[in-house]
Amino acid sequence: MRFPMRFGALIFDFDGVLLESEYAGNKQIADYLTGAGHPTTPEESMANFMGLAGGDFLAAIERWIGRALPDDFHATRQAEDDRVMREGLDAVAGAVAFVRSLPPELPRAIASSSTTRWIERHLEHLGIRDAFGDKIFSGREHVARGKPAPDLYLHAATALGVDIRRTAILEDSPVGATGAVASGAHVIGFCGGSHCAPDHADRLRAIGVQDIASSFDEVARLIE
Repeated sequence: MRFPMRFGALIFDFDGVLLESEYAGNKQIADYLTGAGHPTTPEESMANFMGLAGGDFLAAIERWIGRALPDDFHATRQAEDDRVMREGLDAVAGAVAFVRSLPPELPRAIASSSTTRWIERHLEHLGIRDAFGDKIFSGREHVARGKPAPDLYLHAATALGVDIRRTAILEDSPVGATGAVASGAHVIGFCGGSHCAPDHADRLRAIGVQDIASSFDEVARLIE
């Protein structure tokens, strides 16, 4: 069912909000680091690396293990990314139905630290590629400063033609929520992914998100 919106636009993070990739990706990192002699749990990986990309992500891993990345790290990560791109991942519970329920005229975008290639391929797997048109933005490709800077959200709002202050952002990671709050938007801290620990909502509240949603049913009620 479609419902009226109290916001002028909706901006989604991608991994962990629409796609169940956060736990899978962080488990792979944890398994790799453990095998390389640095025992790491998926929970520790998520606590230390979730939401980071590019140089920030690599630097965080090196701080965690106290050394330079092993020589085969990048090849191993690429092989896993290639496999997942071929096979796909599950949607976060309720995500596809929620996106399909949005009024067709509602401006919406994705603002993610992932590449547009990654986002588009998984949107195709989920069957909702058409729901976002060309409003898919990457912190690696569309702005000089990615998350936790607010730039990517501001870029997305400008592209949608909506004042950021009339925009709602769905974010699951502390890194992303930091930038979302700084942008001036209304931020919903999303805790509906399988990667979210019991204290995840408290971590997001501490950053300053205005609302918490543990499911897309709750998101729908918050934006009606």
